[in-house]
Amino acid sequence: MLDNRRFVIITFFGFIGMAYLFRLFHLQVLDDTYSIESSANSIKRVAEMPFRGQIYDRNDKLMVYNTPVYDLLVTPYKAKVRDTLQFCRLLNIERTTFDSLMTAAATYSRNKPSMFIRQLSREDFARIQDIMVDYPGFEFAKSSMRTYTAPTMANSLGYVSEITGGQLKKQVDFYYQQGDYYGQSGLESFYEKQLRGRRGVKFVMQNVNGVVKGSWKDGELDTMAVAGQNLYTGIDFDLQQYADSLMVNKVGSVVAIEPSTGQILAIVSAPNYDPNKLATRHFSENFQELADNPYKPLFNRPVMASYRPGSTFKVIQALTALQQGAIQPGTGFTHAGVPMKCHGNGHGNNVPQAIAHSCNPYFYRVFQSILYNNDHTNTYEASRVGLEKWHQQVSKFGIGQRLGVDLPSEYKGSLPDVEYYDKVYGVKRWKFSNVYSLSIGEGELLITPLKMANVAAIIANRGYYYTPHIVSGVGKKNNPLPEYKVRHEVGIDRKHFETIIPGMIGAVEPGGTVMGLARIADVQIAGKTGTSQNKKGPAHGIFIAFAPADNPKIAIAAFVENGVWGGVSAAPVANLVIERYLKGKTENKAIENYILNRNYMPHIELPAPKKSVNKDTTKKKEPVAPIAEKKTKPTLALKATTSAGE
Repeated sequence: MLDNRRFVIITFFGFIGMAYLFRLFHLQVLDDTYSIESSANSIKRVAEMPFRGQIYDRNDKLMVYNTPVYDLLVTPYKAKVRDTLQFCRLLNIERTTFDSLMTAAATYSRNKPSMFIRQLSREDFARIQDIMVDYPGFEFAKSSMRTYTAPTMANSLGYVSEITGGQLKKQVDFYYQQGDYYGQSGLESFYEKQLRGRRGVKFVMQNVNGVVKGSWKDGELDTMAVAGQNLYTGIDFDLQQYADSLMVNKVGSVVAIEPSTGQILAIVSAPNYDPNKLATRHFSENFQELADNPYKPLFNRPVMASYRPGSTFKVIQALTALQQGAIQPGTGFTHAGVPMKCHGNGHGNNVPQAIAHSCNPYFYRVFQSILYNNDHTNTYEASRVGLEKWHQQVSKFGIGQRLGVDLPSEYKGSLPDVEYYDKVYGVKRWKFSNVYSLSIGEGELLITPLKMANVAAIIANRGYYYTPHIVSGVGKKNNPLPEYKVRHEVGIDRKHFETIIPGMIGAVEPGGTVMGLARIADVQIAGKTGTSQNKKGPAHGIFIAFAPADNPKIAIAAFVENGVWGGVSAAPVANLVIERYLKGKTENKAIENYILNRNYMPHIELPAPKKSVNKDTTKKKEPVAPIAEKKTKPTLALKATTSAGE
């Protein structure tokens, strides 16, 4: 019995001894972790940053790519600079810049490397590489700089910059580190996870002076960096640049959409700027310059600017009234008793004619018919019920909500409802006479250029749309995000679109509101002009259209601030963009010369340019958006008593 116990005890301790021996063998022979840590003075772990994905247009033209550069990092507790002035001359920086950079690095961490100077070119790197051996604590890291092939589409493409402290704290997957680049706006922000790639790690041997002597263990422990996914857009890059040229000396937007897919063909925010300005190490100064510009080039107008739609909204009013049975295609109205002026006489005989001539009194009666198209005899109650039904239908066009375009900061606009007017006037204390400005797209209505381009696409498709989007493929062509494959119906019968489209064609033909400035030989265009009231200056010109009318390939919205008449300012821009897209050339040189020579820029005294300095310590200032017009109680000033549409 005693021998059995002794055997058990010896066996037990034998197993424990074997386990310890195996663990010791694993740590010393099989596992390199402690070997790496114990050799910290000779083996260095180097993070390999991936290249961001590149961005292409619909014809495989490269729009955004990466230029290899070098970053200079510093570890404060190791840093030794015996001659500061000589060091500053070597790097072409001022002594004050050196002091601020060292302070910032030490504030982050004295023991960890952090950014000292970004984006040294290959030439600069070659010039100082050997000399930097004399400055312990400084090291180079390979990086890249975003490069844009043309000075266009800056707000939509976006920019990247060093990740902020707030963004570091909010990250969920803990991928980013201090000094990493991060998409801050536009596509660079929206598709950040797809574009960023995956960082790699390699281990290198170095001598006591920090000079790299080669990879450790022939790189068997290294992991390769994986480049980000490329983005393939629906943008026609040539068309985009042409549209940009038409908006020189103008403030506004142009958005063109392929109706059958929702892909954005061109998206202009004017005035524009060269996106390369925010891709250099002088980001801070350049950003400040753009932020101080009173014309607000950093403000992405296609998705952020809000306007009253003016007479372009009349097509939605007509479709809503037809669908609800409030009017018929041949319904006529007189001008008697209407507090709005018309552009002439005899425009209220039927729906197509009213649209072609943009008859204000006609659409006053149309909206009145919508609100009172119910069984309630009390006008206050009838208006509440009618407006609620109207709101439900109009919202299906995307008005008053975010469409979901693949750009950040999309503004949802304003579509007033019963609750809003109850707050303004009180419950059952308002009726049609208080809200009739909505009939011609004024009052509390606010939309973005993107929404009106989408309305044009809806009419082109005779009742449906795909959410507008720039990127048509992630990682490969024809591979958009799932939400951009969903077809959205607006709840209007196809026959009603066939009623209003002849009116839109008539608007472009001789005698219509476009006045001959949006016609293309052998191409039938359906369009609608509009004038958006502006409290701060001349009204804004608007034009929406699609073409060819019977088989649409392009839908477009053009907004020209202070352009007054849409048929004169915005329609020629849209016409030329349509022609260039469908024909690949510009045949109507007279209209092109006309619009290129038009200057609608409001006069603003620009600040004197600041003296250029070579330092990056200027505090970043975020872009300031124009103040959105407040929703106020409707007044007679908002109720257009004159022509408010063309």
